[in-house]
Amino acid sequence: MSYVTPAEFVAKMIDAGEAKVFMSTRDTVIRAYMAGAILALAAAFAVTVTVETGQPLVGALLFPIGFCLLYLLGFDLLTGVFTLVPLALIDRRPGVRLGSVLRNWGLVFVGNFAGALTVALMMAVILTFAFSVDPNEVGQRLGAIGASRTVGYADHGAAGMLTLFIRGVLCNWMVSTGVVAAMISTSVSGKVIGMWMPILVFFYMGFEHSVVNMFLFPAGLMLGGDFSIADYLLWNEIPTVVGNLVGGLVFVGLALYATHARTGATRNRPHPEKSASRKVNA
Repeated sequence: MSYVTPAEFVAKMIDAGEAKVFMSTRDTVIRAYMAGAILALAAAFAVTVTVETGQPLVGALLFPIGFCLLYLLGFDLLTGVFTLVPLALIDRRPGVRLGSVLRNWGLVFVGNFAGALTVALMMAVILTFAFSVDPNEVGQRLGAIGASRTVGYADHGAAGMLTLFIRGVLCNWMVSTGVVAAMISTSVSGKVIGMWMPILVFFYMGFEHSVVNMFLFPAGLMLGGDFSIADYLLWNEIPTVVGNLVGGLVFVGLALYATHARTGATRNRPHPEKSASRKVNA
């Protein structure tokens, strides 16, 4: 499996975060768009499998296919950059500033949302024959998911909001563990196995993933879900994004950095992609 030690993969995490900071706007958006689209297709696939088999575990077992593909192709999810990019700032890599971290997060959010929304529209067309018939069983399930995970939280008030936030935290604790797990091996099989396990946990447990929800809720609205755009933003997307940030950065990025990073060993060393990326940005 070509195992990589924690000290080595933490250095790779910081390098990856630095490379994303200096990536051009064009590449950042393209990679984020494709990540959002592929993850949305995986979510649609998992929901379809769950509906047709009646077994949620089967859908959860198969959902990581999309996650593994997008990371092997070098695409970026908001949940992943929440964890990796701040490490370059914390490690004081030259030229990395808070503004450049926020820029990366903003561009990845936009790209992920655009990709997920594209697939949501395509799936809504497929499931309704271009909105000429009522949604089929899969379409009805997508609408029901949107309602239960927006107004379903709102019905519980502050307790519902706290539950939503914690589900977002736990989600990116697992998802970012999957991102990091891809770095603990230099073989494709090792990377896939490492990613598969925590992604299976997050999906089966019903934790809240901001990018998956960028597909589920717009699709649910198009397919007749009984909730509004305001419900989606207030009672899901915004708290989920905050929870994902806390879960990925605190429980994965900072935890690993605090215990495995060699203080000063990775700092100020030249990064092979930085000079090329700066030229693209110029």
